[in-house]
Amino acid sequence: MHSANPADREITKRIRITFAFLIFFAGILILRLFFLQVVSGAYYKTQAQRQQNFSQVLTPRRGNIYLQERSGELIPLASTKEGYSIYINPKKLIDADDAYAKLSKIIPLDKNDFLSHASKKNDPYEVVARKVERDDAEKVRALKIENVGLVPEEWRVYPSKTIAAHVVGFLGYKDDELEGRYGIERYFEDALKGRSGLASGSRSAGGIILELGRRFFSPPEEGNDIILTIEPNVQSFFERKFKEIQEEWKPSGGGGIIIEPKTGKIVAMTAFPNFDPNTYGESPSLNVFINPIVESVFEFGSVFKPLTIAAGVDKKVITPDSTYFDPGRIVIDGYTIRNFDDKSRGETSMQKVLEESLNTGAAFVAGKIGKEDMRKYFLAYGLGEKTGITLPGEVKGNVSNLYSKRDVEHATASFGQGISATPLEFARAAASLANGGKIMQPYIVDRIERPGRSDIVFGPKEERRVISGETSETISRMLSKVADDALLGGRVKFEHWTAAAKTGTAQISLENGKGYSEDYLHSFLGWAPAFDSRFLLFMYIERPQGVKYASQSLTPYYAEIMQFLLTYYEVPPDR
Repeated sequence: MHSANPADREITKRIRITFAFLIFFAGILILRLFFLQVVSGAYYKTQAQRQQNFSQVLTPRRGNIYLQERSGELIPLASTKEGYSIYINPKKLIDADDAYAKLSKIIPLDKNDFLSHASKKNDPYEVVARKVERDDAEKVRALKIENVGLVPEEWRVYPSKTIAAHVVGFLGYKDDELEGRYGIERYFEDALKGRSGLASGSRSAGGIILELGRRFFSPPEEGNDIILTIEPNVQSFFERKFKEIQEEWKPSGGGGIIIEPKTGKIVAMTAFPNFDPNTYGESPSLNVFINPIVESVFEFGSVFKPLTIAAGVDKKVITPDSTYFDPGRIVIDGYTIRNFDDKSRGETSMQKVLEESLNTGAAFVAGKIGKEDMRKYFLAYGLGEKTGITLPGEVKGNVSNLYSKRDVEHATASFGQGISATPLEFARAAASLANGGKIMQPYIVDRIERPGRSDIVFGPKEERRVISGETSETISRMLSKVADDALLGGRVKFEHWTAAAKTGTAQISLENGKGYSEDYLHSFLGWAPAFDSRFLLFMYIERPQGVKYASQSLTPYYAEIMQFLLTYYEVPPDR
């Protein structure tokens, strides 16, 4: 028997070792697959799904805000513009000076600010310019600067600039979020901003979307568009006249409102100091953003007298021909009430009380009405309550003096002293004199247009009646005589239309509320036509310089504004 060849034994040994290694590695591979597929299967399945699935938040378009011309054409007051932001990657940007030099030839850049961003070498993403127009963005793209890129951006623009700025407000940052600040932008934030959507689904390794159905797609709900009642041509003319007032009399502040007495529809609203919503960050003070037409209260003085006279006529304790003896001054509860010139006029009619703006006459009527009934009338006029206007921050006037047991508080309230109101609050009350005696809720939004749903439409809303139609006609006739004969000696009488008017000149109370300063507030109330009112105008200015009475400072501007309104709207002559 022959023994095995040593060479064969070596081959057999190697085969066995190789086979053992194969068995060993196969065991390891099987064990590894077991751990991957069984023990860690859920983890890796989730990881794969994360790589294959995608989701993206879809940002809605913010709604636009429009003014509406008489013809019905919409003029954008606030809209959203599309463009780009420019960013750099400081970690990889090699030559920051060269990048700045090239970019600054296309868009304005602050060099120190740019280099400050570029110096952040641990940061891969720094925005160096925002709100870049499409044309400029394409020029930047054409430069092909390494580590400089563009990302889409949207921003709010206000094409009309300062026009109706206090009405529209602006879109600004609150903490880290953009939202409406002041005005319509704030009040209708939820309607304007819309709702975000979501897109999600699966994609291949190459990024191709494989599945995207209803279950994976929730479209954004676009923001609603808001159409205001403000007429842009009237608003522009109104603001132009107020700029002239500022130049001539240099008041510290002021404002005005034009309203349709029969409906409560606001045609124009303005105030100053003004601002540009596009550059709100450059404004020197936050106070400039406050809309004083609805957010500030004033003692307006003698423009309140028509409210008092109308209450007396409505209660039938006086007529336009009723008389009283005017001594020039009277003492009530130890306080002296004087006429503006401190002069006596003897036996005087109620018509003359309005024409010559006699404080003693208004106090006489208040005494005839009685404290309780006078309070009822003034509260029915809507004094001391908010109007419900769809603007943020509305406040109400202070009429607490009407609850006093002393006679003097009621006497001073009869000519607008010791009680306060917002300009809109007073305009609503005065509109009842012009419209037949009704308190109408003021409205400044015509409609809200909602994509895919019916519009929300605003319109006239009568809240209550305060005086009779007969009283409204009587007070209108009395104030038309004031407009025709007393205002600047009849020099602003309209040739083709009747008009009703009353001025007010009031001392401004001290900040501590105790007593009055030597500064004055001028106000003007007017409507036309007098007996079929289309428009009511109310204006005021604070601390005018070089002029004593509102009849001198505001009357010429009233005449120009009202003439424009009657002509622009082609109101038929009534003379």
